[in-house]
Amino acid sequence: MHSPNMADIRRIALISNPVLRNVLITQSYYELSQIIMSRTGYVANWCTFATWASKQAGQSIRKEDLQRTLEARVDIEVLKEFQTLLSVASEMGIGASLNLRLRAMVKESLFARIVDRIAEAVAIGNKKVFEEIGFQFARFIASCFGHTEANVERCELFCREMLDGDPPDGQQYLRRAFTNYYMAFFESDEQLRLEKLLLANLEIGFHEQTRLQPEILASLNAAFTGQDTFRKEIIDFLFPPGSWRSGVRLLYLKATGKASRLEAAIDRLIMELQHLVRKQITACLMTLTFPHERLLLSKDLQRAYPTVFTTLSCTDLVQLMTKIDTTPDSLKESGAQDWADLTDRMHFITELFRCYHFDEQLYQPAFTPAQVETMKRGEVPMGRL
Repeated sequence: MHSPNMADIRRIALISNPVLRNVLITQSYYELSQIIMSRTGYVANWCTFATWASKQAGQSIRKEDLQRTLEARVDIEVLKEFQTLLSVASEMGIGASLNLRLRAMVKESLFARIVDRIAEAVAIGNKKVFEEIGFQFARFIASCFGHTEANVERCELFCREMLDGDPPDGQQYLRRAFTNYYMAFFESDEQLRLEKLLLANLEIGFHEQTRLQPEILASLNAAFTGQDTFRKEIIDFLFPPGSWRSGVRLLYLKATGKASRLEAAIDRLIMELQHLVRKQITACLMTLTFPHERLLLSKDLQRAYPTVFTTLSCTDLVQLMTKIDTTPDSLKESGAQDWADLTDRMHFITELFRCYHFDEQLYQPAFTPAQVETMKRGEVPMGRL
């Protein structure tokens, strides 16, 4: 198994094609996960979960499903705000072909821009996490992995290169995580060893999710940006800028106060579209597909804790759980109702890591050997990614 080194991480992070970069990031996470498991045994590490999260992110980066979903589930013609706009425009004698044209503008302009913004935000987040955390895993493997006996000084030396303080700017949680991974390599108490590994996963998860907050907000709020551009496109359609007659009509409507009714109708339509689109964006982004199941992140997990994690004893793990697990030792309310909320999101991830720690399905490759060969030649693979 190839182990991505620090130069590999830097090279991949610099790739300008976000689709190619994403598949290489996903494959690198898989390779790093397998290398870590060669020391820990077959239990999930942070890179194991990152493999499938990155693969899921690839769907948004490639814009595969979201625009089709929006077109299928957001029907402008059934909206009362749309009918109101048609009525107001018709009263002013400017409603000809507005129905068909506005539907096309929603699809080709509004939806397309929203999907582009989501793809950009997800790609930025995918790169941002990989070039920081993926790099630290590669550095950890190079610095500390080959030790047959615990060398605390070497581990501390490795950690010193990470920044003091809490995320998003500090890397204190990464320091703790890699220290726990390292100490777990040599822990003879099996219960404590497994809890240290879970603790390390959660510490990196907390750091990662804190760092990703701007990109997650940008993705989920993509519908609420660019409304001024869309409003201008509607106005320009109703009153073509190159037409003197349209210009005179618009001036007349403004002078008589009638334009305000039209503008209000446009704004109400845009507002309703934004809320509907936000709902569909949230539904699409709040999914995670594993090899054997598809999780809706808004739903409570339907699994029991592994027996070894029913009761936790590691002091540091218990302390962290009091901070990030809002329903201690229970899967109740594990579903995240608002993925933009860090506390809500981290609660789900905490339960996910705890429940799926020993799930062997997660250790499967993310891509076929042929796809891996293609991407490592610098080409985007064919087939289902």
